[in-house]
Amino acid sequence: MFSQVVIQVPHPDDPPPPPSLKTIPIPEPANLGEFVRDREAAIRLGKALFWDMQVGSDGVTACGSCHFTSGMSDNRSRNSLSPGLKRITRTGQPNPDTTFYNNLGPVGEVTSTDYPFFPRSNDVLSSQGVRRSVFVGVGLGPADITRAEPDPNGFRVGSVNTRCVEPRNTPTVINAVFNHRQFWDGRADNVFNGVNSLGDRDPNARVYRADDPNRPIPVQVRLEDSSLASQAVSPPVDPCEMSAVGRTMRDIGKKFARWAPPGQPVFNLRPLALQQVHPQDSVLGPLSRWPQKGLAVPDYATLIRQAFHRQWWDSPKILRVAPDGTTTVVDPPASGGLHANEFSLMQYNFALFFGLAIQLYEATLVADDTPFDRFMEGDSTALSPQAQFGLNLFKSQLRGQCITCHEGAELTGASVRQVRASPIRIREGQAMDRGFNAIGVLPTLQDLGLGARDELGNWLSMAKRLIPPPPEPIVVDGAFKVPGLRNVELTAPYFHNGGHRTLRDVVDFYSRGGDSHTGMVTLDGTEIVTLEVFTFTEDEMQALEAFLRSLTDERVRYKRAPFDHPQIFIPNGVGQPVGFMPGDRFVEIPAVGRYGGAPTRPFLEPANGAS
Repeated sequence: MFSQVVIQVPHPDDPPPPPSLKTIPIPEPANLGEFVRDREAAIRLGKALFWDMQVGSDGVTACGSCHFTSGMSDNRSRNSLSPGLKRITRTGQPNPDTTFYNNLGPVGEVTSTDYPFFPRSNDVLSSQGVRRSVFVGVGLGPADITRAEPDPNGFRVGSVNTRCVEPRNTPTVINAVFNHRQFWDGRADNVFNGVNSLGDRDPNARVYRADDPNRPIPVQVRLEDSSLASQAVSPPVDPCEMSAVGRTMRDIGKKFARWAPPGQPVFNLRPLALQQVHPQDSVLGPLSRWPQKGLAVPDYATLIRQAFHRQWWDSPKILRVAPDGTTTVVDPPASGGLHANEFSLMQYNFALFFGLAIQLYEATLVADDTPFDRFMEGDSTALSPQAQFGLNLFKSQLRGQCITCHEGAELTGASVRQVRASPIRIREGQAMDRGFNAIGVLPTLQDLGLGARDELGNWLSMAKRLIPPPPEPIVVDGAFKVPGLRNVELTAPYFHNGGHRTLRDVVDFYSRGGDSHTGMVTLDGTEIVTLEVFTFTEDEMQALEAFLRSLTDERVRYKRAPFDHPQIFIPNGVGQPVGFMPGDRFVEIPAVGRYGGAPTRPFLEPANGAS
């Protein structure tokens, strides 16, 4: 039973509580209108693409396959363990650990007795993606033509590949629109270049524009505050998440926007052809064919034409890509199809459409109607006395200090607003990227996080890219993005390794100052300042947990609009196949309309983790 004996806060030096999220405008690129001709059409396209199982190389893996719970995260526990693949040596060289925790193997099932992971293991509880394969070409059906190859990271049983599991836990996409950068390590840039996740870090990224349909030309595009678009184009070509090795976004464009010479038949894939769409879906309902599957439009090309200006997709010319990546504009063939290295303008620019459409859809996923938000809007009854005590602890500079990192209405220093105001933060004589911290989840050598480089060799850290650098030592090795906290009750397991099971476990983690109290050093030997040990009392722990639960938007819990979604079948380990791929056990997540449905069962309740 909670007692209010030790309510010693607020203190005069404490900051005010964060305001309601409703006070914060949704970030958006100023030049969006140069690309999008119809916002609502683009949102329809984005929602369809996000949930469509046909996007994956295997024809059954969608973006939504890892974001299917009420909190739009992932709570599977079978075939969801990844070994310490991000481990490195003292010199920064890759040193992946492919041994699975507790002999669970790649298809084992994690239970509550396996928690907490660390210090017993460096494994990660994350999301299963595709089986390892090599892209051969686009087929006629939902699945690509692929060739299996042995998985190098241990996702095999005997001679058969199992589904690969990502090396970091899946964060929610709800309220992600407020983030300045995406992914735990911030590698999805604030600037979208129309091609990949690198933003300005890839100076060679180009799309084609056809103001004159007969003369498409390469152009560089730059959309700020578009990290959601940068993020969206990464998983579809990742060989662990959704793609066979070697597939490009242009190849997905060839799959979804098929081409044939005039007068010849085109075998298009119907949007969401494998899934039911609820007739009361808040976005796609008018296009539902319920109870039949798919949308009442013939193809994605139609949806693209409705959403985007024609100079980005309308040209009779063909773009031929050489092995070195150079592109030439050629005339289309008089008969037959395109070669593997030839693309229509719509196919070539598919990453642009995919990224911006999903960004506009995800920008609607804003949870700002929590009890806490209503309390800050003036409803004094919205928070219980216990939750109010937790709020005071949360912002206390003497006890919780949570607000130091979970700052502003967005409850994260990684927001567009906070980073734009001050991209570099100095803490106790150490320089770091605003909104990223090393808090002692794992030792630094287990995962460099923000301290790593991208595939082109650029630093992910803004502090490391600054010229000149700040005078303080830069401590970004082992740092990860500070997540926003709304709906945190619904997004277990927690942290970038999924290594903690409940909110109480998280509060305990902060009470003891993290799990890793050794090994928190940069590669150059600088000791990293991590968390302070607070040793919260039982009353304080209960109050903090009550406050965290007050950050739940009931629309999210019950999947009410805008958090409703089409039907989706998610792989959940090895078992009897259910109409899709041999060797896979699939779980149906039914279609939900604007009025919502049953909430997802909490993580590990029941043990299979899916509802």
